[in-house]
Amino acid sequence: MTEDHWQSTFSTIQDWAHELGFAAIGVSDIHLNEHPKYLERWLEKGYHGDMAFMAAHGEKRWRPELLEPGTLRVISLRMDYLPQDDQPLAVLNQADKAYIARYTLGRDYHKLIRKRLAQLAKRIETLCGGHHRAFVDSAPVLERALAEQAGLGWIAKNTMLINQTAGSWFFLGEIYTDLPLPTSPPKQEKHCGTCTACLDICPTQAFTGPFELDARKCISYLTIEHKGSIDEALRPLMGNRIFGCDDCQLCCPWNKFAQPTEEPDFQPRHGLASADLVDLFLWDEATYLARTEGSALRRIGYHRWLRNLAIALGNAPSTISVIEALRSRLTFPSELVQEHVIWALQQHEPTH
Repeated sequence: MTEDHWQSTFSTIQDWAHELGFAAIGVSDIHLNEHPKYLERWLEKGYHGDMAFMAAHGEKRWRPELLEPGTLRVISLRMDYLPQDDQPLAVLNQADKAYIARYTLGRDYHKLIRKRLAQLAKRIETLCGGHHRAFVDSAPVLERALAEQAGLGWIAKNTMLINQTAGSWFFLGEIYTDLPLPTSPPKQEKHCGTCTACLDICPTQAFTGPFELDARKCISYLTIEHKGSIDEALRPLMGNRIFGCDDCQLCCPWNKFAQPTEEPDFQPRHGLASADLVDLFLWDEATYLARTEGSALRRIGYHRWLRNLAIALGNAPSTISVIEALRSRLTFPSELVQEHVIWALQQHEPTH
């Protein structure tokens, strides 16, 4: 096959990707340059915390041809998720409201993007054969590194991928393929300049410096990945953030270019974009399961949901409804929940 043939093939794939709701697509080879060394240093410092999966799988994480034999190229794709008419800062500034990371207000992105990637891979296979495997944040894949090399953006000081015309409110997905598609120009220049807004605003000061995050202090890690008790010193700093944190995106100047998604499945459901902390805390488990069905919120389970809400209520204004809600959970059959409820009630004692 000629170079022109593969360029034409990629143009067709690009058109299909847009039809399926992807905002951008790029292709990289399988050599990740300096990124594996960065990952190794990060792991050596223990910044991954309880996320043992980050240290698992060995070289498969940065050598696509080991994870999926025969891989020659990685197709990286972007899908935007910022909800329309969203007011995240307004919610953050109301201490009695629950702040939930914007990416999880709608349906679970894993399922939606995986389905679209599978459809795209099937079309590619029908067009020109080959072997293809799709990934959505579900395998040992250095997706931001691959996306940077595919020209979709640059890995910024907040360790997220930023695109000059779209900001950072997007998901990434990949298709490993054995087709010799033409590679896209990599994004080699980082356009953060002297800006340190993301480093300065982090509530828990989780950034050890530009381009390096200690996940053990990150609110997203604490509320989602961490399964045990949350460090008491960090609890007051978490504010009303009960699932994830968007602060380092909300302050980023590049996100003035972000456009709201037109994907219906990413729009907020069940009033979770600005729900009251007390209301959520009083959900029984059946209600929690019903209201989070098909959502990424399900992954933390009911007990950690209550743990996170208890901390937020401890940081909320002292009202009768807040204190009564907390007291109603004092005998909840979970030591993890009880511990955080007791702490929260202590924050509302006159001595505090």
